[in-house]
Amino acid sequence: MNLIENIRLAFRAIQSNMLRTVLTLLIIAFGIMALIGILTATEGIKASMIKNFKIMGSNTFSIRNEGFIRREGSRRDNPRRKKTENPLISASQASQFAKLYDYPAVVSLSWMAQSAATVKNEIYKTNPNVRVWGVDENYLKVAGLSLSKGRNFTRVEVENGQAVAIIGKDVAKKLFPATDVLDKFVSIGNQKVRIVGLQAEKGASQGSSDNQILIPYTTARKFFPSESENFIINILTASAEELDVAMEEAIGVMRNVRKLSIRDDNDFEMMKSDRLANKVIEQLKSVRYATIVIGVLTLLGAGIGLMNIMLVSVNERTREIGISKAIGASQHVIKVQFLTEAVVICQLGGIGGILAGVLLGNVVALLTRGGFVFPWVWVLSGIVFTFIVGLAAGFYPALKASKLDPVEALRYE
Repeated sequence: MNLIENIRLAFRAIQSNMLRTVLTLLIIAFGIMALIGILTATEGIKASMIKNFKIMGSNTFSIRNEGFIRREGSRRDNPRRKKTENPLISASQASQFAKLYDYPAVVSLSWMAQSAATVKNEIYKTNPNVRVWGVDENYLKVAGLSLSKGRNFTRVEVENGQAVAIIGKDVAKKLFPATDVLDKFVSIGNQKVRIVGLQAEKGASQGSSDNQILIPYTTARKFFPSESENFIINILTASAEELDVAMEEAIGVMRNVRKLSIRDDNDFEMMKSDRLANKVIEQLKSVRYATIVIGVLTLLGAGIGLMNIMLVSVNERTREIGISKAIGASQHVIKVQFLTEAVVICQLGGIGGILAGVLLGNVVALLTRGGFVFPWVWVLSGIVFTFIVGLAAGFYPALKASKLDPVEALRYE
């Protein structure tokens, strides 16, 4: 008996026990759908993030105070040295860096003046969750942001600390649902600013960039004076190939600004533009591993259910097995017949689950503005795994069927 004939017999057996076979198919399909669906969605989200960070610029880096520095001792391997937080980057240090850094790159200075501000006009007001950033005229270019209306800040406005603002799309929708935003006035706390630009929408993949308001950093320092102001220095090079050289140059300038000696460690952090994306991608790996475990456990449960169905099928078809053996069917033929039936059931459930998983996963990916993703590796892995589950679930019932005594099988009622 060849493979094609075995597959035909498997479909006949499935049709004769349609209800319980369909239930087993659904268990397998849901397991594969959850596995493929979540993996497809995470791949889509990952692709969306990578695309957005490329738009932001693979040739950008920043200088921040994040991280720690060891303060005691003179050698890096001294075990007694203690870690302390890097000191804040003040406005004067950031300005001094911008003046001294002569590498052919674009430098932008910014700091978060308020992390949870309420912005209002005469009629409406936002929730107290709007971020207020003090920036310079280079910020939009370096951060990969654009304007849908209006204009950027001028150098004069930044130097003089004028009360102008660029607002995000979410802020505009809440404050001006039916009118144009340009040249309108809004209040941040008790401070009034005039809107000169509307930021283009970036979506959820860019965090809270739509729910923010930008003002010149000199204006932010006047409106929100603080001893703990902490600047971020962002640098955009002409190409990604220049990034490492530009970073080395920036380290030297920043050490000079911080007045560090040769024996001192850096008391600031250098961060490439793709670092945040890599951190989030690492978190997505945890989701992927958890999904794989859940999918495998679901398929193992489905495999146990399939084995039970196959054992019941062996009992119901005992006389059929006896007749097959009586007319010359060998143990090998009987074993292959039942194994084929188990594999066909698993493959049907697996294919259905794969199609549903790819569809649902791409719906999620498209909602997060990612492109269409077809995870070939996981699809092929799913097909192989369901094949293995089918073999494992069908092996014992097939072995039991192949070892039935033909005389006893023919007597079975």
